[in-house]
Amino acid sequence: MVVIGTLLPVLPSLAAQTSVVGDSEVTPVSGESWIHHLQKPFSETSMGKSSWKLGPSPGDVSNWQMNLSPGYATKLAILHGSDLYRLSCQGCHGKLGLGAPPEINAIPGPVQATSAAATMEKMKQAGREMSRADANTLARESKELLFQRLHSGGEQMLPPTLNEAEIRCLVPYLEQLSDVPGAGKKQIAVQESPLRIGEHIVKSTCHVCHNAAGPNPTPAQILRGDLPPLSTMPKRLSLPDFVRKVTNGAPIIMGSPATAYRGKMPVFAYLSQDEAAAVYVYLLRYPPQP
Repeated sequence: MVVIGTLLPVLPSLAAQTSVVGDSEVTPVSGESWIHHLQKPFSETSMGKSSWKLGPSPGDVSNWQMNLSPGYATKLAILHGSDLYRLSCQGCHGKLGLGAPPEINAIPGPVQATSAAATMEKMKQAGREMSRADANTLARESKELLFQRLHSGGEQMLPPTLNEAEIRCLVPYLEQLSDVPGAGKKQIAVQESPLRIGEHIVKSTCHVCHNAAGPNPTPAQILRGDLPPLSTMPKRLSLPDFVRKVTNGAPIIMGSPATAYRGKMPVFAYLSQDEAAAVYVYLLRYPPQP
């Protein structure tokens, strides 16, 4: 798990392969949520079907405490491919990349197809032979499709926020996650700011369900199923309340008369408190746009 407030020591061989992503690339989140774009109600998504861990109920006693790293809002962090996967992909595809078919595709199959060696081994195990030339052609075509998805998304997949350096860092981890031979030796890293980290999480996870901007819903509207837009988050919640909500879960006020309920938002326990705080700082620094 990345600690934003601490610049991790990196071996010289890795440091030589580390690029820096500046804040000049950071932009506000805008527009409708991805589920609104797909015209799909929250209750029909993998999150809405309670495939995620939910937060504590109103009666649960929590000893949660906020513990942010010194300088969490300003210091750079070293992100490996596994970190970029957590920030940009895990919210939909899960820790192991298995997705939630048929809504969300699994990752290993398409990534394995980008490796000629993995394809030939798979065909051999199936009792079918494939020439090296045919395997290379299939791998090249599969890699083009993979990079197209990482740049532009797909019909059911929102466009990722990744730039070229981040994609070069992420792909070797996707290969490692998919058991592609030799992937473990290809891992590299990028150096990024908390604002960029917050942008990744907001645009790749939060914006799946939450519109970027709009009016703040009432408790009755929330009980009906309306979700608060991202633009109201810093107004609805303090920094500690926001970090707790994201990483641990917390009850939410819904209905009329207003009552505390568990709520439907999943807990993103794979995000650190520093990373959740980076989301809050990003939303303040780059207010979401309609």
